[in-house]
Amino acid sequence: MKLPINDKKFLFLLSAITIVVALEILSIIGIHIPMPYAPFFFAIFILGIGYNVLWNGVKAIIKLKFSSINLLMTIAVIGAFYLGEYPEAAVVIVLYVLGERLEDIGIENSKSALDELVSKAPKTAFVKTENANVAIDKIAVGTIIQVKAGEMIPLDGKIISGETMVDEAAITGEPIAKDKRIGDNLFAGTLNKNGFIEMETTKLSVDTTFSKIIRLTFEAQGNKSETQKFIQQFSKYYTPSIIAMAILVFVIPVFAMQLDFNHWLQQAITLLVIACPCALVISTPVAIYAAIGNASVKGALVKGGKYIEALASIKAIALDKTRTITFGNPIVSDIFPLNGTSREELLACTAGAEIFSEHPLAQAIVDASKKEGFEPHKTEGFKSIMGKGATAKCLVCEDETIYVGKLDFIQETQTIDNEALKIVEQLSAQGKTSVVVSFGNGVAGIIGLMDEIKPDSAAALKEIEAMNIEPVMLTGDSEKAANYVAQQVGIKKIFGNMLPENKAEKIKELLQQYKFVAMVGDGINDAPALAQSTVGIAMGAAGSDTAIETANIALMNDKLSLIPFLIRLSQKTLRRIKFNTIGAIAVKLIFITLAFIGYSNLVFAIAADVGVTLIVILTSLNLMKFENKIVSGH
Repeated sequence: MKLPINDKKFLFLLSAITIVVALEILSIIGIHIPMPYAPFFFAIFILGIGYNVLWNGVKAIIKLKFSSINLLMTIAVIGAFYLGEYPEAAVVIVLYVLGERLEDIGIENSKSALDELVSKAPKTAFVKTENANVAIDKIAVGTIIQVKAGEMIPLDGKIISGETMVDEAAITGEPIAKDKRIGDNLFAGTLNKNGFIEMETTKLSVDTTFSKIIRLTFEAQGNKSETQKFIQQFSKYYTPSIIAMAILVFVIPVFAMQLDFNHWLQQAITLLVIACPCALVISTPVAIYAAIGNASVKGALVKGGKYIEALASIKAIALDKTRTITFGNPIVSDIFPLNGTSREELLACTAGAEIFSEHPLAQAIVDASKKEGFEPHKTEGFKSIMGKGATAKCLVCEDETIYVGKLDFIQETQTIDNEALKIVEQLSAQGKTSVVVSFGNGVAGIIGLMDEIKPDSAAALKEIEAMNIEPVMLTGDSEKAANYVAQQVGIKKIFGNMLPENKAEKIKELLQQYKFVAMVGDGINDAPALAQSTVGIAMGAAGSDTAIETANIALMNDKLSLIPFLIRLSQKTLRRIKFNTIGAIAVKLIFITLAFIGYSNLVFAIAADVGVTLIVILTSLNLMKFENKIVSGH
């Protein structure tokens, strides 16, 4: 736990605790501050450190607010003072204040990654037309701003001049910097590593991805977990019950049984001190904040404690295919040169024709040709035929005409042999797209393309299955394409040709079957299904406002492997909360029982209460260090 060693108030608190605890130890071994100085000396500590607690306790008495923990503390301190237990009264208050301060530190630490970013985020940007720095909240969309190497990018936008590497860890959690060139998107709050760039802003400062992350993370406190809500309700009834029990512990032995007044008053006060539910009340919020803080550092924006809790119960995960399991970008998967055409001629000629097209399949073929070291041939007379294909004249291969497109388009002018038909059928059965190529004399070759599967998809889904969670694919793509990708990544339940409303209906069915179901999608066409599920998770949300707004959890990078990590983190968080809660209640029950039978001890009660509170805070904060490691055996 990172303590604020430069905080003067905290250092003063630690110094006071050291003095009071030392004096308490001395009083136990028989060395006391002489009268009449002792009450005044300890009153200075009590009022100096605990004035807020005592004042809130007095206000609670006036308002008859018996559910206030501060009321418990005030009664305990007054009672201890009455008994002449001055060191104990001081120890009670200073250690209670320490517990409260440590809770604040716990919550601050769990948010520290974002706090640090907020403080570092630029407040101004250098506007080119003004030739001066302008406050970012005064900069309109479409403004050209300049960013030097080593500076934080102040607003969302696109590069219009220059190239650089950008560290996007603040947004995506990715530690490796990304190459950025003209036309690439930039996010506010990320770091320009090494190049001078000019960028055109695309969002106002309040609408940037970075601003949304900060706002939604701090708002996450409102989405309290069910455990948190239960404990807060429990506290309202618990405190007045303890006050009533303390009165009974004092009244019955003293007035009904004529037993020693001071002894039973001490037992009643001890009961009040140990019963303060500090550890119980903070067991959930510190753990939840630590888990949310850890997730945000890894690039996952969790919108509240209830979603951390819900993830631990998930029994099935529905996943969209495109841009979730796959990148959503076609790549060349198969190359079949036919009728004596060489691989180089097939790729270089086709790439030469396709270089003029903006279609994603065309760009994939150009990229494949260059990747294999074949420079696209020079062509002229490019003509695109909508929905069918394209033609162009190659200037390298004896002015031959290149025909590129669907099988039907090529069949209009060329004879298709059985071998070509079989290859097209084979690719179709695998859910791949066929691009048929002709140089004006039969089929020169066939190029197969498929949606590129993300490298971590198969491992992530295997890990999800190892947790006894059923992965289900819901996709708008064809059954064949869905089946092929499902086979590659190990998904057995597949539903293809689904419109957004079909996905939402399927989620309802899965909820009836599994009760707790997560939906993972890209947040645009998947919005209805994300909203319908127990937990909606948006993939690659950095560029999508819809995803950040719709989902309960937004993964700022494209990593499917974050999902099993988040499930493990949520399960660990719930186990930690249960351990903390049971431990806190057990210690309280022991000392409450001892108080009832007259054997409790104020010093031990205080030590136990503060000890449990410290353990709860430290074990909860340890969730900040929980790492994204695959569990052995998975």
